[in-house]
Amino acid sequence: MEDSPTLGKRKSPEDSEAELKQPSEENSKPDSVLKRRNLARTCVHEVAVPTGYTSTKDEAVHGILSNPIYNGAMAKTYPFNLDPFQQISVACLERNESVLVSAHTSAGKTAVAEYAIAMAFRDKQRVIYTSPLKALSNQKYRELSQEFSDVGLMTGDVTLSPNASCLVMTTEILRGMLYRGSEVLKEVAWVIFDEIHYMKDRERGVVWEESIIFLPPAIKMVFLSATMSNATEFAEWICYLHKQPCHVVYTDFRPTPLQHYVFPMGGSGLYLVVDENEQFKEDNFMKLQDTFTKQKNKGDGNRSGAKASGRIAKGGSASGGSDIYKIVKMIMERKLQPVIIFSFSRRECEQHAMSMSKLDFNTKEEKEIVEQVFRNAILCLNEEDRNLPAIELMLPLLQRGIAVHHSGLLPIIKELVELLFQEGLVKALFATETFAMGLNMPAKTVVFTAVKKWDGDSHRYIGSGEYIQMSGRAGRRGKDDRGICIIMIDEEMEMNTLKDMVLGKPAPLVSTFRLSYYSILNLMSRAEGQFTAEHVIRNSFHQFQYEKTLPDIGKRVSKLEEEAATLDASGEAEVAEYHKLRLEVAQLEKKMMCEITRPERVLYFLLPGRLVKVRDGTTDWGWGVVVNVVKKPPAALGTLPSRGSSYIVDTLLHCSPGSSENGSRPKPCPPRPGEKGEMHVVPVQLPLISALSKIRLSIPSDLRPVEARQSILLAVQELGTRFPQGLPKLNPVKDMGIEDPEFVELVNKIEELEQRLFAHPMHKSQDEQQVKCFQRKAEVNHEIQTLKSKMRDSQLQKFRDELKNRSRVLKKLGHIDADGVVQLKGRAACLIDTGDELLVTELMFNGTFNDLDHHQVAALASCFIPGDKSNEQIHLRTELAKPLQQLQDSARRIAEIQRECKLEVNVDEYVDSTVRPFLMDVIYCWSKDATFAEIIEMTDIFEGSIIRLARRLDEFLNQLCAAAHAVGEVDLENKFAAASASLRRGIMFSNSLYL
Repeated sequence: MEDSPTLGKRKSPEDSEAELKQPSEENSKPDSVLKRRNLARTCVHEVAVPTGYTSTKDEAVHGILSNPIYNGAMAKTYPFNLDPFQQISVACLERNESVLVSAHTSAGKTAVAEYAIAMAFRDKQRVIYTSPLKALSNQKYRELSQEFSDVGLMTGDVTLSPNASCLVMTTEILRGMLYRGSEVLKEVAWVIFDEIHYMKDRERGVVWEESIIFLPPAIKMVFLSATMSNATEFAEWICYLHKQPCHVVYTDFRPTPLQHYVFPMGGSGLYLVVDENEQFKEDNFMKLQDTFTKQKNKGDGNRSGAKASGRIAKGGSASGGSDIYKIVKMIMERKLQPVIIFSFSRRECEQHAMSMSKLDFNTKEEKEIVEQVFRNAILCLNEEDRNLPAIELMLPLLQRGIAVHHSGLLPIIKELVELLFQEGLVKALFATETFAMGLNMPAKTVVFTAVKKWDGDSHRYIGSGEYIQMSGRAGRRGKDDRGICIIMIDEEMEMNTLKDMVLGKPAPLVSTFRLSYYSILNLMSRAEGQFTAEHVIRNSFHQFQYEKTLPDIGKRVSKLEEEAATLDASGEAEVAEYHKLRLEVAQLEKKMMCEITRPERVLYFLLPGRLVKVRDGTTDWGWGVVVNVVKKPPAALGTLPSRGSSYIVDTLLHCSPGSSENGSRPKPCPPRPGEKGEMHVVPVQLPLISALSKIRLSIPSDLRPVEARQSILLAVQELGTRFPQGLPKLNPVKDMGIEDPEFVELVNKIEELEQRLFAHPMHKSQDEQQVKCFQRKAEVNHEIQTLKSKMRDSQLQKFRDELKNRSRVLKKLGHIDADGVVQLKGRAACLIDTGDELLVTELMFNGTFNDLDHHQVAALASCFIPGDKSNEQIHLRTELAKPLQQLQDSARRIAEIQRECKLEVNVDEYVDSTVRPFLMDVIYCWSKDATFAEIIEMTDIFEGSIIRLARRLDEFLNQLCAAAHAVGEVDLENKFAAASASLRRGIMFSNSLYL
């Protein structure tokens, strides 16, 4: 990167004041609180500037690049005083320069966006506001329409006043406009990207990246983001990409500080673990851990239900429901409402809400208002839909001030809940994490019903970024002096895990850039030629992040090469031979241990007291003592990591002094003579056991006292002196009874090599230093090789190869010709970004759609839309089974062609992920005029998910219509239009309450 941007850095004015107050911090209490308040108010301002850039702004009005101020007439005034971060952001906007505002949800980023819109209105220019979700776009449209008159909306579902000066749209729509070179963009001065951290979304992140790459440099951008740890890097990318300054205004400031409590399941009472000054309360954490120990001693009976699943027992069985009931009741008694109770499962949300039947939080007047709002809202539905159980069941709940919010609800109910919540008529909201995205809807208290979530791969602890986003809903500005977070935990948790979750840094924004056929075809069909796929790859944030790491790799290589040169190499041949033997033995032992540590073989021998040797990569923990073995809850964070292990062996290991006392993770104690370490119980995964000894020690029943653990350390050290050649190991053949002939041969080979090793002169040699020196040299050389190959294997090349392979696929399928000119089929695929563009154009061109009526077309097209999976067996009527078979055959063919063209595609996975027939029957019957009440009986999928799928399906059918029109297929165009028309009725397409 020849002209990488330079950075100016400064803090906001309050920062220096806060720093001046520092010395008196410990002397008097009020002053230190003042400091926190002052510090809290600070924001950091940085700016990335292209090399050689000079600013032409009048310094008296605008300040300088590294210190923007604004002394002119404001485009918009506010009824409150702007915070420092808002003032600086406004000054950057008035300089007509792009800015990234990174702050917590409740901090007031919207004020900055509104200022950019006001500036566009003042300067008679247009402005685009993009948001990641249609629901958020609807809410934003409503919010901005109240503030500004001339606002339009464009989502896949709805278009309102598309010629307005301020257009709210989803990012997908903006990308489409950029690809088609829309005229609108010629008049746009600003684009506001809300929730830009969505860029790390695996599926859709690339849409943001492409939109930013394609925006003309004349358009300036405002990025609004949750806090992220690499905001500067993002600004540098924008600066590099558009050759213009990009400011970062970053604040950790929370207008209302938070207190974080933990509630142990089955326990009583709350434990404050982090106070409003972000201090971790270790003593409280210890008290909290004791409650679990007490419960364990009670026989664990009352908690087994909760423990088994690694999260709360479902449906309020003995512990789950009563605990949540207890907490909600306590919150109401202490007047800490409104409260949002976060669950990671939609069914759980509903079950928890239903278990509140004895509670009522609304007065008689409030109940009447709720009923009135409810009745008004459902007027937009037709008669039959107003009596749906999903609607009727909600009213009594809402009247008591209790509500549910998740993506499976009917959209009208979801919006109704949001509106009632904003008006203070819902006091306890049971929600999934999607509620933490988007509009500012704060509560006084937030409850987490679990600390682990299923992320599609495993149950893992929620990350600090997710915790920041959700806990950020606690504390209403101007109403609460502090927000309360309550975390329910149902099993002992490592102190560090909790610390990292609550006090951890926000996650960095990492690019999820990928090449899609849609993008490649659109780039090929753009004649101007300045935008090629190569251009997009080169300018992606992904490539920028990758290239930033290269200089560091270069530095590391030179450092290692210097070290290699200094390492003495005398007697190298002899050492080399010895080192090779040791390496061979180690590799074979590793192979042997893989076989030995298979659970069915090893568990019988892992009894308490057994001595085992533990090795994690290059880290040797030495001999430890088995305490017990547990079947592992997935993704336990405190363990030594390893792939594919489902058992944890709690092992007493020799750890460095102080580790895991002060909350740091235990580290192995170096085996130096006289080094005094401590024994701690460390969770070890099976594959990390590198040897089992014949010896078993007896261990005390209570390992909490230090003395008990130290006595075991002495016993292990004493064994070390008794067996200088190493502790006797279990013989896998004789002692463990493994008789597999290949395995026996492996054991014999190891024994033979070991004899050669022990007989080697170096083995007895006291020249420990020389051996160490040579080993280090071997390690250094190995690392140099690895790093060099990493540098050679440039990311760019990877993408180029992928581009070549994808272009081959497009040629084979007839989308482009040998010269890369887009053909008819490709012109159709260019217009489709909702479903798999290759597969659907295949069906258009091979005649599959021609033989179907428009109801079947709607049903078949529904397979392309990603959505919830059904757990029920799918039985299809004959008129759908045959088209589905054709679809699956085409998908298989396309997957196989991609594999032939050297793309990493698993054929079965491709077919399963692109063909989703779960709602074919439902859509078919809806298209043929069934009522909504009838179709929800046909499936176990949530009503809201069905509606969301139907709306995306309508958008998809419209794209197919446009594609058929582009290639002159009139019959198909009419068929797709009829299919779309047959869906658009009733509750499926009722208007949003926000519009």
